[in-house]
Amino acid sequence: MNLINTFFNMQVLIDSLPQLLRGLVVTLQIGIASIIAGLAGGLFLAIARLYAPSIVRLLIRFYIDIFRSIPLLVLLILVYYALPFVGIRLSPFVSAVTALSLVSAAYTAEIFRAGIEAIPQGQFEASAALGLSNRHTMVDVILPQAVRIVIPPLTNNCINVLKDTALASVVAMPDLLKQATQAQALAANPTPLIGAALIYVLLLWPMVAIVARLEKHFSKGKR
Repeated sequence: MNLINTFFNMQVLIDSLPQLLRGLVVTLQIGIASIIAGLAGGLFLAIARLYAPSIVRLLIRFYIDIFRSIPLLVLLILVYYALPFVGIRLSPFVSAVTALSLVSAAYTAEIFRAGIEAIPQGQFEASAALGLSNRHTMVDVILPQAVRIVIPPLTNNCINVLKDTALASVVAMPDLLKQATQAQALAANPTPLIGAALIYVLLLWPMVAIVARLEKHFSKGKR
């Protein structure tokens, strides 16, 4: 067998394509759910870390440090395989989304915190002078400016979440990588794995290009 027939067998790729597309749908479902939960959780954690009482800030910092340090694969295995021993049994989908969201929220919290702290103190003082409440200051003045700053790193984080969905295969979730592995076993040919890699590239390459354009755009604005 030569290289083309082994890794780029078009007939095997065509036969496995429906299975790969089903896996892509699952990957997108896991990724989108995790991204939304991570963004919401990260924003809450960032604001709480900056303005909550000191004991709460300490707990949130501990959470962020822990979940930024623990490997996602280890966390996923703990959520799916260890929690049933304490009476908590989650489905593969919920386990994958939970693990990805916990890690994503930790990274997103730091991104939002950096964005909020980048806003000049004068913006807070001007809002107070106008009689705005803390809530209106944050929602109407600070967050719109902070979000503009953190769009590039947030987009980068979303890309990482989508790539990390491949780890969901360890809990028997029929995502893109799992389907590619099964198709490879059925065909006795690694071409489906190459097909899955190409799908990941086609999915994530536009997002990578968007991040590059956003970073270039905002760096011009700073200059």
